[in-house]
Amino acid sequence: MGENEMAVFGVSDAEEEIYRHFLRNPSTAADDLHLLLHTEPGQARARIDRLRELGLLRVEDDGRRIAPEDPETALSRLIDLRLHALHQELQRVTRSRHVIDGLRAEQGARTPPPQGIEQLEGLAQIRNRIDDLAFFARDEILSVEPYTRLSPENIARSRPLDLRCLRRGVKIRNVVSAVALQDPPTAAYLRELSEHGACIRVTADTTERLLVYDRRAALVPLDPRDTSRGALLAHRSGLVSNIIALFERIWDQAHELPTADGGSGPARDGLSAMERRVLVAMCTVGKDEAGARELGVSVRTYRRHVAELMQTLGAASRAQAALLARERGWI
Repeated sequence: MGENEMAVFGVSDAEEEIYRHFLRNPSTAADDLHLLLHTEPGQARARIDRLRELGLLRVEDDGRRIAPEDPETALSRLIDLRLHALHQELQRVTRSRHVIDGLRAEQGARTPPPQGIEQLEGLAQIRNRIDDLAFFARDEILSVEPYTRLSPENIARSRPLDLRCLRRGVKIRNVVSAVALQDPPTAAYLRELSEHGACIRVTADTTERLLVYDRRAALVPLDPRDTSRGALLAHRSGLVSNIIALFERIWDQAHELPTADGGSGPARDGLSAMERRVLVAMCTVGKDEAGARELGVSVRTYRRHVAELMQTLGAASRAQAALLARERGWI
């Protein structure tokens, strides 16, 4: 028979062989099936019972003969069950950040969270701290970065962390200089992040440089024109709130990231920035009400976007839509 094609649904080689036997020989008696399979009667009966539980076989009226369910009907049901299980697993993975806290607790007494303001000296210390903050971010990363281009080394260093954050459902909002879009590798990287769910805007006139993690820690350079001189990492809620307010003002005055052809409409995969945010929320947030709050829209509007995305993907369920979107590299 070759490779077990039904293994993805949790059907073993022997169970698939039995199902195929009944497809070729419908409404046959199961009494001597163990002889065909070269196995014990009890094992054959157990496999038949499991195939009945999976909805692949049914017992007919006389109680002695077994018939196969239609493959399209039976496999559609198994696909839905499998997609539902995968969706639940995806939700468990994206919500498993608490495991880190438990594992770190095993190292001993936890140190209290940092307070006040830390001064970081040198690019190496700043980069290492940024890596740590991004790695442990749970909810949101805000940034204003007025660079004119990113070097290949910077892109190679940032890409794994940024994409990892987006895959975990961390919301990224980033404001960059419009000049940076004139550098093809930088522009391509920014659009790649946008395609994976990051919200990126551009501005023509900003010199501010800041990073905010989970609205609890804010990083600003000592000298925005020379980041090598060091940076300040603020943990005080008042200071962080003021930096967030500055970010929101810059964000409101910035413009959507234009597409590669110079427009501001959908990206090359056909999704607009809002549709991509809805898609990410649909895959990481449980209830529609929570997803609508995440995007700042009404529940009705959120559900309309979800329905349109499912139609675009040709998905019959939200779980299937999530898997299809991941297969296409949309999230």
